[in-house]
Amino acid sequence: MMHTSKQAILWKPLKEQKVQCLACCQFCLIEDGGRGFCGVRQNTRGELFTLVGDNVAAMNVDPVEKKPLFHFMPGSMTLSLGTMGCNFSCSFCQNYTLSQPPKEHQFRQGQPVTPEQLVSTAREYRAGSISYTYSEPTVFIELVLETARLARENKLKNIIVSNGFQSPDCLKEMDGLIDAANIDLKAYTEDFYQNQCKSRLKPVLDNLVKIREMGWWLEVTTLIIPGLNDSTRELKDMAGFIKNNLGAHTPWHISRFHPTFNLTDRQSTPVETIEEAWHTGKEAGLEYVYTGNIPGHDGENTTCPGCGEIVVSRLGFQLRSVNLDKGACAGCGRKIAGYKMSRA
Repeated sequence: MMHTSKQAILWKPLKEQKVQCLACCQFCLIEDGGRGFCGVRQNTRGELFTLVGDNVAAMNVDPVEKKPLFHFMPGSMTLSLGTMGCNFSCSFCQNYTLSQPPKEHQFRQGQPVTPEQLVSTAREYRAGSISYTYSEPTVFIELVLETARLARENKLKNIIVSNGFQSPDCLKEMDGLIDAANIDLKAYTEDFYQNQCKSRLKPVLDNLVKIREMGWWLEVTTLIIPGLNDSTRELKDMAGFIKNNLGAHTPWHISRFHPTFNLTDRQSTPVETIEEAWHTGKEAGLEYVYTGNIPGHDGENTTCPGCGEIVVSRLGFQLRSVNLDKGACAGCGRKIAGYKMSRA
């Protein structure tokens, strides 16, 4: 299949036909003919082009709970899409067949799409939103922005599922178009981000605070990996950061790791570790903490921070029962944080 390239946004020309990409905090310096760290933004004779501006490599209609978003239009469906490429190289990547091949200049899979087709598909399947996910939406920011504008005109919400490594300019471009985000806080040490992701922690922390300031609905996910980011101290630090900087009402999803990609030298995370992390989040004062990748676990349910009653019961990504009245606990009347919770 022929893959077209489109002119990229968020870059600046330099001397000798070099360019600097300004889409994410890698801030790649790219020589003529070269590509950025993501593998999908290419310098051609001193101009930056995106190789995935109209190429969707994965698309599904999912429950919004699968993103995971538990407090944003619960019970609704979302059209989820992603391209190849990623600005991280995580040793434990679950979508490595999408994210990593372009870094090796391998074949880029994908189907040409237009924003009009994506919006039409979302409406056809009665999705309430479009989610930019799977790999990393920052590397296909052009498609995100074009589609998000059209989605908004058609009264659809826009969601990003991201590693949170956008440049300040990139976040500014998305401001006013994105309604909700699930951001990975992969660890709370620079060492982890450097060694396991080829990245940095600080820009992610800064962006989490900025996203909160911009008013997007925000949920945070951490994949707990044995021996790498599961110490009690680190989990306390993460929970404290979320509470103090993002607010006690910010949902925190603590997910169980399973060996994959380049990280197959350790076991799946013990359920007890996930439960300890759940308690750590609660002890830090977080109102909504969830266990992930353990279907049927009580930690999938939303409990009222006021009276402790279960207000949303889940099994995996499906709602089982809802005990809400106009977005508030039907038992004690306490408001449950989120967007259109009463539509559940």
